[in-house]
Amino acid sequence: MKPASPLRLRMLGVGSAVAWLVLWWLATDVTHWVDTALFPDPSAFLESLQQIAFGNYAGGDLLKHVATSSWLVFRGFLLAVAIGLTLGLLIALSAFWRDFLAPVFNFLRPVPPLAWIPLALLWFGLGDNSKLFVMALAASIPLVINTTTGVTQIDRTLLAAARVNGARGWNWLWHVILPGAMPHIAIGLRLALQTSWTVIVAAELLGAIWGVGRVLTAAKDDVYPGMIVVGMATVAVLGIASSLLLDWVESRLMRWRTR
Repeated sequence: MKPASPLRLRMLGVGSAVAWLVLWWLATDVTHWVDTALFPDPSAFLESLQQIAFGNYAGGDLLKHVATSSWLVFRGFLLAVAIGLTLGLLIALSAFWRDFLAPVFNFLRPVPPLAWIPLALLWFGLGDNSKLFVMALAASIPLVINTTTGVTQIDRTLLAAARVNGARGWNWLWHVILPGAMPHIAIGLRLALQTSWTVIVAAELLGAIWGVGRVLTAAKDDVYPGMIVVGMATVAVLGIASSLLLDWVESRLMRWRTR
């Protein structure tokens, strides 16, 4: 079967989005099958979006909330990348570090990220440090797993050939190990980014001055379905935008995959 063209796939995506919007309008505005006290109709959603975009809600406008959450996610994601890549490489390349780190990692890995929030608040308080701690801890886990998997699946013949040709130290790591493991590392980066957004919103729900999670908390307390959906949609858009940015960075780092 001939694969669908990119244009056809984009048209299908646009058509699907339009169909869901029409269904939303029919279910809320036309048939009243969905109670608008529980889920907003499109006009209520737009009114809520206008209120926070051009006015003030939960202590700030939409730009301030988005900037606060995005800056936290950026810092937490970079911290998770540093931790995840380092631990993954150590576990994959060193028997000593594998025996030392793997038991603790395997013990902590099943713990849900949100379970760390009470302890983080106790240690670091309500500031950004508690959120960064939980985010880095949770987001680094998929990166450790995928980095370890990527390194262990590199062709041993390739590694031997690199050694014979004098690859050592940082040169060996930078030009042989990382490129060989990069497809798996890229998957880990996507999962880490997704986890970062999940954790930051959950952490902000428990305590934040600004941020998308703060908007959701205020909207819940105000019983304001329109603003709740605005907050959810904002997280979705930010997640998609950051994923596209990550894809662009990966395409620049892995040009060899498209040759």
